[in-house]
Amino acid sequence: MILETKRLILRPWQESDAEDLYRYASNPEIGPIAGWPVHTSVENSLEIIRSVLSKPHTYAVVLKSEGHAVGSIGLMIGEASHIGLSDNEAEIGYWIGVPFWGQGLIPEAVREIIRYAFEDLNLKKLWCGCFDGNIKSKRVMEKCGFMYHHTRKDVPWPLTGDVRTIHITCLSKEEWSENASKE
Repeated sequence: MILETKRLILRPWQESDAEDLYRYASNPEIGPIAGWPVHTSVENSLEIIRSVLSKPHTYAVVLKSEGHAVGSIGLMIGEASHIGLSDNEAEIGYWIGVPFWGQGLIPEAVREIIRYAFEDLNLKKLWCGCFDGNIKSKRVMEKCGFMYHHTRKDVPWPLTGDVRTIHITCLSKEEWSENASKE
């Protein structure tokens, strides 16, 4: 499945994206705040493409003007989620390379994933979380209509070997439909 917005193409990750993934995921400003370790080599990024980013409903964020992957977005449906959801709900995860921060690209990608989840996959509710201190991710959630639901404290996070506080938001299909009809 390939999704498209005005400025973006959301497409499945390919092994040929490993260098682009490493270029952005090796920056320490990205992974740790998102809950994963900094990529250490192109080979490490290739392994992540094969083991993590090849999962269903996981997409490379490709800026049309750049022509290569600059970030990632995905849906973790039901049990694939980190927060224990039913089969008609999903969690959204996303990140984008530092050179592309502040341009509204991830909100644009999130809005398209929301549309896809509700219209094409007929999901009923979407969830999105961010770790304490990830203000940029929190702003994306707010811009895209997610509402605060709850906070989980002292959550062991094996990928980074620490304990985190997670702020969780949600958006129902009904809320999304209401907001879409106002625009």
